[in-house]
Amino acid sequence: MGFLQPNLPDLDLAEWRKGSRNERMRPLNRHLAEVGFGTPDVVFIAYAVKIGLYVLGAMAFALTTPGIDGFTDVTSWWSQPIVFQKVVIWTLLFEVLGLGCGFGPLNLRFMPPLGSFLYWLRPGTIRLAPWPGRVPGTAGTARTFLDVLLYAGLLAAAVWALVAPGDRDARALGTTVGVLDVQHVLPMLVLLVLVGLRDKTIFLAARSEVYATLAVTFLLTSVDMVVAAKLIMVVIWWGAATSKLNRHFPFVVAVMMSNNPLIRSKRIKRKFHADFPDDLRPSRISAGLAHGGTVVEFLVPLLLIVSHGGLLTTIAATVMILFHLNILGSVPMGVPLEWNVFMIFGIGTLFVQRADLGITDLVHPLPVVVLLAAVVLTVVIGNLFPQKVSFLPAMRYYAGNWDTSLWCFTPEGLDKYDAGIIKATKLPHMQLEKLYGKDEAEVPLFGGYAFRSMHTHGRALFALIPRACGPRHETDYLPMDGELVAGASLGWNFGDGHLHNEALIEALQERCHFVDGEVRVILMHAQPFHRSTQEYRLIDAATGEFERGEVEVADLASRQPWDMDVPMRVTRTREHDPVRASEA
Repeated sequence: MGFLQPNLPDLDLAEWRKGSRNERMRPLNRHLAEVGFGTPDVVFIAYAVKIGLYVLGAMAFALTTPGIDGFTDVTSWWSQPIVFQKVVIWTLLFEVLGLGCGFGPLNLRFMPPLGSFLYWLRPGTIRLAPWPGRVPGTAGTARTFLDVLLYAGLLAAAVWALVAPGDRDARALGTTVGVLDVQHVLPMLVLLVLVGLRDKTIFLAARSEVYATLAVTFLLTSVDMVVAAKLIMVVIWWGAATSKLNRHFPFVVAVMMSNNPLIRSKRIKRKFHADFPDDLRPSRISAGLAHGGTVVEFLVPLLLIVSHGGLLTTIAATVMILFHLNILGSVPMGVPLEWNVFMIFGIGTLFVQRADLGITDLVHPLPVVVLLAAVVLTVVIGNLFPQKVSFLPAMRYYAGNWDTSLWCFTPEGLDKYDAGIIKATKLPHMQLEKLYGKDEAEVPLFGGYAFRSMHTHGRALFALIPRACGPRHETDYLPMDGELVAGASLGWNFGDGHLHNEALIEALQERCHFVDGEVRVILMHAQPFHRSTQEYRLIDAATGEFERGEVEVADLASRQPWDMDVPMRVTRTREHDPVRASEA
């Protein structure tokens, strides 16, 4: 792995291009298994610097608080309750500006690496309301001056809270600094809801399921705020652990560890796969790490919430800190890095420094119960009916089981897309062409295909391309991960298929006027908790859905990334499809 140059596989490009799409993916799958993406080290250093700037920003806002002083004397004030409040709000602001998850080259955003806030401050860009037919005043897909004002107001309200003093008494927590008054928190929450009702992308980008939920606890009395925040963090861990009770997660771990920049040995990376280079399913080591991590995420937070200091709390806190440091060091795709830093901070300030406070100390339990019930119900619905709830509020974090899509463009479709919408950035293959040249850019493009196919759902996505695009799928179509289409079209992406489903297809069709066959989309829905199958749907941007069916997760887990023989059970199909008719 080079410092400035990527470590790409050594291929005979002329010979390599003679193969089919899946044949060309195979050497990239192997490269990913023993090297990872081959990202230059300078990129990881840039992300480390970004984490440092995030920490410095949190410190700067904490030091604006009357009663808190000493940039070099952090130990005297870091555990103050108002500091926790400001770190939560700062992290929400950091994320909703597009500086956190989904940022930069590790999310295939090279030029520019950021820009979400610029996109959301620009009228005429695409917005996707979550319930446009049900909530009055949210119809349409064009961002208006009202949307811009609401988003700008949200940013201003967050900054207003960050520079506010501790006006509310918090002596029950042993501090004279105080905590934020409700009037400094409520405007930000109200504006976030209003923004979210008109554009779910911004609501999700704020990581509202974590930071907005924690901010709601700031409306409670001081002791109840701390206890409720503890319980919310436990629900986050348990929600994430629950979502990992599946056959997908070991595949995620195998890919994540192979891509870990701290593991430099190819020999070690190969051990995460069953029998490199021919069997790239997860090895027992990967399965053990996956299941062991799930057990930790279930049991250790329970110890944190029931222990009240002493050795047990110290051990449990240390284990969870190491748990998040492992994720942080692996630099997972989507780069939720600051989230892991925040969780480590929360462990220290809530569970260690306030270990004496527990459920029995609640002064007004009912609001806390209502808040927890709402969060837990969202998680339950999201796991039983994943098409209804984004994987973020459902807390199905990085479990390998989320809605995905693959968009297949003809050259004409790509031209219409490029001309028809205001984009946050160019599509990744166009950015790669500028970086590497048109010929060389094809290799990292297929590296992206390889990454997706290393996950269980990726097997189905690529096996479905012939069904979606007909016999000329190799020559007439360029497949593009839906996550990347969403990033360019919406200003932000974080692996969630809820941002590139029919709502985005319809918004693009309004602007680009594709004809039948120019854009074909494969939607792959997440596996419901109580079922063994995943549903797929094939959609033409111009004419709508033309097939749906399902696949057994066991069939996906038993195959290699390049296998095309995935059994499909078709449940509905269009009688005549001109694109596929030529197969006869």
